[in-house]
Amino acid sequence: MTEFLTSQLLGTGGIIRQQPEDFQVDEIPLYEPCGEGDHLYLRVEKCGLTTYDLLRELANALNCKERDLGYAGLKDAQAITRQTVSVPLRTPDDVKGLQIPGVTILSATLHRNNLRPGHLAGNRFRIRIHQPEPEAVQRTEAILGVLEKAGVPNRFGEQRYGAQGNSHRIGRAILRADYSIAIDEIIGDPSEITHPGWQQAIEAYHSGDLQTAIEQLPRHCRPERHLLEMIRDGKSARKAVRAMPRKLLRLYLSAYQSSLFDRLIDMRMDTLHQIWPGDLAYKHINGACFLVTDPAAEQPRANTFEISPTAPLFGYKTKLAEDQAGQLEQNLLDQEDLTLESFHLSGGLAMSGERRPLRVPIHAAESTMDGDDLLVSFSLPKGSFATTVLAEVMKTNDID
Repeated sequence: MTEFLTSQLLGTGGIIRQQPEDFQVDEIPLYEPCGEGDHLYLRVEKCGLTTYDLLRELANALNCKERDLGYAGLKDAQAITRQTVSVPLRTPDDVKGLQIPGVTILSATLHRNNLRPGHLAGNRFRIRIHQPEPEAVQRTEAILGVLEKAGVPNRFGEQRYGAQGNSHRIGRAILRADYSIAIDEIIGDPSEITHPGWQQAIEAYHSGDLQTAIEQLPRHCRPERHLLEMIRDGKSARKAVRAMPRKLLRLYLSAYQSSLFDRLIDMRMDTLHQIWPGDLAYKHINGACFLVTDPAAEQPRANTFEISPTAPLFGYKTKLAEDQAGQLEQNLLDQEDLTLESFHLSGGLAMSGERRPLRVPIHAAESTMDGDDLLVSFSLPKGSFATTVLAEVMKTNDID
């Protein structure tokens, strides 16, 4: 059950994502291209494609290597999103008349360097909520007012945990070397799936019929199929799991890190704005962290949103807080029977960790009715998720 910062305020209810136009995202650039250089910055609008799909299509159309393209952030497929991509050794003339289904090139400008992940200031969201409760605008304005003053809980939320909502449990099992449990979680629960063949595959696996499970898995479940083939052929659970794509395994581990962070947010939900003894505070202007030795002296800076308390994305290099704040973090590790060194896995799976602010500012928040629908728009810093704001506004636990 999601904890709400605005739990005392009524939500709007409603539903979202009936069509891609309901969820629109504009990437806010960290800087504008200068007009000269060896890299072409393309401002593109896409629909029905992930950012990785977009990069693949652009690489094919422009006859270049996908790995040479740059991007600042990943954007949803089931939405209308606008973002910037950099292409090396191309000019604006090279993209004139380029036709890619689901993609519109809005501008093309040269710049001196390629674009890298994180080279964005944030994202601007415009979201349509269908079938809201009466007085939706008034309720939304009250909620947004609290969030503008106190900040938005910087949680990852359910979208971090995969189609079956269990990616974090897979990561936990891998971290604890419980590979048989990891396989059970990877194959999953048939009740979480609507695809008939996929359901049959999961049911067959749990009944011990590996061959049927392998045959029934949908085509896109290639890693899962290979995993079961290795188990069928007598390979150990550890070897089968560790043979999965490294990128996917790191995604599971990252989901577990995120779930622990979200639990720390829930523990401090009533005091997200408050600096505790021993906190590692985050400077919003530059992302630097410092140890708080005098909470009373630092609290005025938190009140003006200059700084915020942080929590760890646990990893083997993570610096834990001290005193009261540090005890909360250490207690969570103890509950999970982990140490920081537990995250120092072999095979390219080591997770170094970092600190992340417990709250983030929300800017330019607005709401209005469009016929029977509620329109909500706002901006968030990079790395933060609109679903957290929507959960506070709608007061539902199934925001996706």
